[in-house]
Amino acid sequence: MPETFDVAVIGAGPAGYVAAIRCAQLGLHVVCIDDWKDDAGKPRLGGTCLNVGCIPSKVLLESSENYERIQQNFPAHGITVQGLHLDIATMLARKEKISNTLTDGIAVLLRKNKVTLIHGRAALAGGGAPWMVAVVRDGADAQEIEAVHVIVATGSIPRQLPQIPVDHDRVVDNVGALNFKEVPKRLGIIGAGVIGMELGSVWRRLGSNVTLFQAHDTFLPSVDEQIAANALRIFSRQGLTFKRGVKFVSIKVSKKNVAIEFEDKDGISTQQFDKLIIAIGRVPNTAGLNAGKVGLKLDGNGYIDVDAHCRTSLPNIYAIGDVVRGPMLAHKGSEEGVAVAELIAGQASHVNYETIPWVIYTSPEIAWVGQTEQALKVAGVDYRKGTFPFSANGRAHALQETAGMVKVLADAKTDRILGVHIIGPFASELIQEAVVAMEFSASSEDIARIVHAHPSLSESFHEAALGVSNRAIHI
Repeated sequence: MPETFDVAVIGAGPAGYVAAIRCAQLGLHVVCIDDWKDDAGKPRLGGTCLNVGCIPSKVLLESSENYERIQQNFPAHGITVQGLHLDIATMLARKEKISNTLTDGIAVLLRKNKVTLIHGRAALAGGGAPWMVAVVRDGADAQEIEAVHVIVATGSIPRQLPQIPVDHDRVVDNVGALNFKEVPKRLGIIGAGVIGMELGSVWRRLGSNVTLFQAHDTFLPSVDEQIAANALRIFSRQGLTFKRGVKFVSIKVSKKNVAIEFEDKDGISTQQFDKLIIAIGRVPNTAGLNAGKVGLKLDGNGYIDVDAHCRTSLPNIYAIGDVVRGPMLAHKGSEEGVAVAELIAGQASHVNYETIPWVIYTSPEIAWVGQTEQALKVAGVDYRKGTFPFSANGRAHALQETAGMVKVLADAKTDRILGVHIIGPFASELIQEAVVAMEFSASSEDIARIVHAHPSLSESFHEAALGVSNRAIHI
């Protein structure tokens, strides 16, 4: 007889492992099934985020920022470094070590919470409360388990360009772009979104001549227009080249290079690159789930169809994270995992999608929460705004990071904060004050009346809030 669990979680990324742990905390008998392996075939937990996404990319971003600071920022501090040397192998080894430490930590957390872990590929095999889940493992017979509830957290995979397959040599996806053994002299990136911008920033700092291509004319369309325009100026000055509104005529891969023939506002051109990164987004990973056979409904874009509480079309089956609607953000998936676990345990729980923070980890960072100014205009919302530049912030000058600004949008009648947008140093940390403020329905006046430490970057948020009512002090 197959072993029976209260909950089977399929996937051990930030959505899945968090859901499994929270279910176990609530006294449920839980199994977590995951099939991720490293290049050597060793099982690794943490999914895309910890293995080839969020964590390793941020490690390389930090390494590359340090390399650039030594060259560009240190002399102004009276610090001169001679004999500067870039060791890519050591940099990549550090990245792997950090990822390994964190993924090993997930295994410890699962054991601590008495979650049964099975390494293998899971598929829904029928039934219904309990559901049958088949698990295929290398070198072993398929194993079947029963689960009263199933949480699908299978994440996402890189979107591919049909006309140019990834060969993991000249043409790579985000995984390959984290593992270049040497700095490519000429680096092309198709896609100027979050992934493309972050990876392009890493290799530009390390010495690549980086060109980013995008099919549409709008730069970072999900970002507030004023912030995006500011970002485009800053990143262009840094040396990133942007080709927007591009139509590709041909892309030819040889042993020596990748030749891209394209058409833009300047006509038809050809450029050659040593490496090409395909960074055109990600798609939900539902292959192998057996969704069609058991009647699990997918929407028109391939996501598992869920309601506001992540319930699927099948009873007692939930889906969370990148495999469902909403932003593909690790923290969004984790909070959905917590909410679903609590719902299964009979508690009331929800995720407030209106206050989920977004971050692009470029330098300067871009972070935001809530509505953009263009969205408020389209919706006909009467609003006021306040802005404050980091060039007027003392701490930013001490950090030698004065590019960027903070922008606060508030309802013209109630003064309730509708959105906060930041481009600047440590924006990923600064945005959290705005998230808390919006979660508690704060007004811009509330922020304006709160004492902020001096000197601190957070003073810029304070000043932007003051600016909503035209009373900023230091500008």
